[in-house]
Amino acid sequence: MSGAEIFALDGVSVHFDLGGGGLFGRARKTLRAVEHVSLTIADGETLALVGESGSGKSTLGNVVGGLQVPTSGTLRYRGGPMDEAAWKRARRDIQMVFQDPFSALDPRMPVSAIIAEPLLIQGTATAAERRARAAELVRQVGLPLDALNRYPHEFSGGQRQRIAIARALAPDPALIVADEPLSALDVSIQSQILNLMQELRERRKLAYLFISHDLAVVNHLVDRVAVLYLGRVVELAPRAELFATPSHPYTQALLAAVPRIGRRRARGASSIKGEMPSPLAPPPGCVFHPRCPKAQAVCRTKAPVLEPAPGRAAQSAACHFKE
Repeated sequence: MSGAEIFALDGVSVHFDLGGGGLFGRARKTLRAVEHVSLTIADGETLALVGESGSGKSTLGNVVGGLQVPTSGTLRYRGGPMDEAAWKRARRDIQMVFQDPFSALDPRMPVSAIIAEPLLIQGTATAAERRARAAELVRQVGLPLDALNRYPHEFSGGQRQRIAIARALAPDPALIVADEPLSALDVSIQSQILNLMQELRERRKLAYLFISHDLAVVNHLVDRVAVLYLGRVVELAPRAELFATPSHPYTQALLAAVPRIGRRRARGASSIKGEMPSPLAPPPGCVFHPRCPKAQAVCRTKAPVLEPAPGRAAQSAACHFKE
């Protein structure tokens, strides 16, 4: 980690009760979105959450952003428990940038009011200070000053995401949860937003929790990577180690499927066999075993523990046959 711990999750699970039961005796259904996840995020660090759709990435991001209460487990902020006073401080320190810049901005508000809204809600600045802060931030994210008096519908998708980033920066946070911030944008614009996020990180010493399904993007920005599968962390490693020597079969399959210019795609890398099981009925043992080419009898009955790979203290994987 780069510095002191900002936020930590210890054994966090998030379950959603989908109902059932009642007069006809139907079993209640529980969607297990996140299961026993432990992670830390440090000052100045970028931690990526990667995995297929339905792996629990956004749910975990919402937990860190204060939008989702865990079913079980504990949270820490700046080394202390997340009581009411800690959450009050954390809501300034932790901000979010969402996937869709078209729905994340109020179409009835001018950009100046959108950017200044967190300061207004938190009551931390006068009207003049809010106007000055909005003007400062609109320049920092690469938009002209006259953008302040315009409305979201007057901007492109990339420009709207810049506005959303400026709004997240308004309270001067230490951590930004970025939930698929590039996926709704044209490929030509994605690199511009990625470069902006990198510049802001270096200039402001920001930490990011960067949620993405795109490993090629992750490789350009992050320090560490947590690979999620069916709500579990199956691998956690520094970026360089994970890309060079992936330990979990799921990580290996994800990386093998990343296109590389000038290289042939690895055999069997077109897709991972089968589909992710339903979080309503996760498989016993290792949840990846129905799709894993290395699965053996023990994988069907015993859940593996996330622990260091052989000879790699900083790289952990939840696999009975980790490499």
